[in-house]
Amino acid sequence: MKRVSAGAIVKLALLQSACTPQPAANLRHTLALAERAARQGAQIICTQELFGCQYFCQSEDHRNFQLAEPIPGPSTAAFQKLARQHRVVIIASLFERRAAGVYHNTAAIIDADGALLGTYRKMHIPDDPLFYEKFYFTPGDLGFRTWATRYGRIGVLICWDQWYPEAARLTAMQGAQVLFYPTAIGWHPGEKKQSGAQQHDAWELIQRSHAVANGCYVAAVNRIGHEVLRGVGGDGLEFWGQSFVAGTSGEILAKASVNQEEILIVPVNLEQVDTTRTHWPFLRDRRIDAYAGLTKRLID
Repeated sequence: MKRVSAGAIVKLALLQSACTPQPAANLRHTLALAERAARQGAQIICTQELFGCQYFCQSEDHRNFQLAEPIPGPSTAAFQKLARQHRVVIIASLFERRAAGVYHNTAAIIDADGALLGTYRKMHIPDDPLFYEKFYFTPGDLGFRTWATRYGRIGVLICWDQWYPEAARLTAMQGAQVLFYPTAIGWHPGEKKQSGAQQHDAWELIQRSHAVANGCYVAAVNRIGHEVLRGVGGDGLEFWGQSFVAGTSGEILAKASVNQEEILIVPVNLEQVDTTRTHWPFLRDRRIDAYAGLTKRLID
């Protein structure tokens, strides 16, 4: 397959939307958004985290495991067909059923010829109020990875991974020109007034810092909507949207709204990655001889 040159302008598309309780409807809607993005010239399309369902991790309920599917499976097949038809790269975030009792929060990476290049399984699994992911997801065991797609070398990480500089660094060290972060993050409504702005700013800032430290593009794709789940109740979660793409110096190139469905299409120049890394040679100056302590939980 022909690859684009490093200097090509590549159009990224971030699919930001709300989710319903019907997985089949969510899949159809996300496929429709992806097709619209492709018709608008997008070349690499990324879904939000777990686009196929509402964010079920608000509670610990064994019935929710029925939402999972194998990879390859029905959703990957549908996206492979779309990728092949429109010659686009697709990153699809799915709830993977690997085996009985073993489930992952997984991104499938599909190339522009429809080939399933591989998967990334979320490495960092949170356990916080209304984010009870450790109940559902086995930590990833594939490590940090990149893929040489038709339109450039990409790395994929998922939501909670975005808070960890080590994850971004290890992915960038494999040559990733763009780091994609499918995401489902929002406010506890009762905390929003006091802490909402600070929480969102921290989320955006840490990811922009990954762009700076690694001289690459960062694309974070979040969902929208206020989800109060049937059988769970309470105030639910209010997802804050604001999907964005940061440039190689951490600058915001484009950002979606807080509460509107959007297809955010952002052209990026992959040649800028080489330029930035040459002028800001953070990778060159790393003291790899002095970092052994990073493999320890704490240094006493």
